[in-house]
Parts: sequence; C-alpha cells; structure tokens
Amino acid sequence: MAGSTLFTDAMALTPAGDGVYHGVLNEHWTIGPKVHGGAMLALCANAARTEFDEPGVEPIAVSGSFLWAPDPGPMEVVTTVRKRGRRVSLIDVELRQGVRTRDERSRVEQRVALRAAITLGTPEHHVPPLLSVNPVIPLMTPEPPPGLEPIGPGHSMADIVHLAHGCDIRPSLTSFSRRADGGMPVIEYWVRPKGVAPDVLFALLCGDVSAPVTFGVNRFGWAPTVQLTAFLRALPADGWLRVMCTATQIGQDWFDEDHIVVDCEGRIIVQTRQLALVPTG
Repeated sequence: MAGSTLFTDAMALTPAGDGVYHGVLNEHWTIGPKVHGGAMLALCANAARTEFDEPGVEPIAVSGSFLWAPDPGPMEVVTTVRKRGRRVSLIDVELRQGVRTRDERSRVEQRVALRAAITLGTPEHHVPPLLSVNPVIPLMTPEPPPGLEPIGPGHSMADIVHLAHGCDIRPSLTSFSRRADGGMPVIEYWVRPKGVAPDVLFALLCGDVSAPVTFGVNRFGWAPTVQLTAFLRALPADGWLRVMCTATQIGQDWFDEDHIVVDCEGRIIVQTRQLALVPTG
C-alpha cells in the first residue's frame, strides 16, 4: 500500500484494537517533502467513520488542529467516541507518528501531529436545498476547459504538488495572479482521483487542494495550516470536482482561506475554512 498511488490505498487503515488504527502516510500524497494536510484530515475522518461503523453515517463536519508536519511513513490514528446519538455523533481523533527522542537511549515516542473532532451524521444527498448560493456554477464548467494542462512532468507545479501522482489536478494558473481591481484572488481547480471514483474522503482532501491564496500578493513558499474546518454537504457524483479557493483577509502574519468543492452535477459537496501562516518570502 505504501508505494501505491491510488487514493483508496492511501486511506487504508488496519484496526489494532481499543480504537487504534495503524496506517502509512503515503509518499505520493505530499506537498514538497511533507504530507498533505487534507490527506491527514481524510485519514482521521476515515478512522472515525470506521470506528463508528454504521451504514450511511459519514463525517459531516471535520475540525482539525495541526501541531506539526510529519513525514511520509508509518503512523497510527487513535479514536475516542465522545457521543453516539440518533442523528449526530462525535469522535475525537489523534494522528500520531513516532519520533526519536534526544536522550541517550534514543527512544521512539508517538507524537501527535493532528488533533481532530469528527462530527458524524447523514449528509443531504440528492435533496434540493431550501436556499443555496453557489458561486462556482457561473464561473466554472463541469469539466476543465480544453487545453488546461494537468500537473505532471513539465508543469511548473510538478516538483511541489506530488498529489498529482494519484489524482488529475488541473489548476487555472491565470487565476493565481493579483487581480487588476485589487480584489481577492479566486483560484480555480478541476480535480479527480486516478483509477477510482471520488468519494467523501477525496472530497474532504479537495477542501485543502489549492496553493495558498497568498500567491496573489506575491508571498510564495510554505504556508502552514494551523486550523481547518470542513463541512460535508453531500456525496460526490462520479466525475470532476470543481474547487474554488478565495479568502477574506491576508494579514501580515495570518490569513484565512476558503474552499468550495462542487461536483459535476453542480451540487456543493464540501466547504472549508482554514487559518494559516503567511509565507515569509
């Protein structure tokens, strides 16, 4: 599984008892050398769903705090059931990875990289909303425009976005630039996994798929996520996912970033908001 590029393999977990699951942070689902934050959140959501083990129940809200950035390799996920309700349940999850201490015995200790609260329930699927304002539909077609280049060999983002090993990612690079009217960047992506249909977990990952909106103010580099909250609204149809990323304010130190993920049928699947650190250069 560790060498596979399939998203479903990257999400694989082995139960170890008492709410603990073992798995691997896959080397193909990384940004630069570090594991993608959305992939880690999806692993936590998968562990919570597996531990709860009821048909039709999915993670409808995922709130994660990132403590440090782990490397690809073995890890464990520890779940704690806080509430089992008729409509809403809550499971706390910690994603841990072994780190070697600096003492004379060089012991390996499990260190928490991500702490998440997973709210479980039944998402609204093929149920018309009472009211919906979907900003993606007027701007993005269900499939990527002809000629839009996927991230891959020769692409300007290929050396950083290793997720492209496991999914077809097509960013509209023209939307990364600073807007002429001084407005906030609105970054557009079309994404789908390779070899499998998009599912709930992949849609959650897409809620963190964009490059930082700080690119629009010429701040490039690593922008570590501090906290990310995602809402799952519906189950994705088989096809391209459209992802729109924007922000409300880019400060000197902190910025927010919002994603809206829409499936090929035009339904809002995932909404996310995160707080991150502005790159220094």
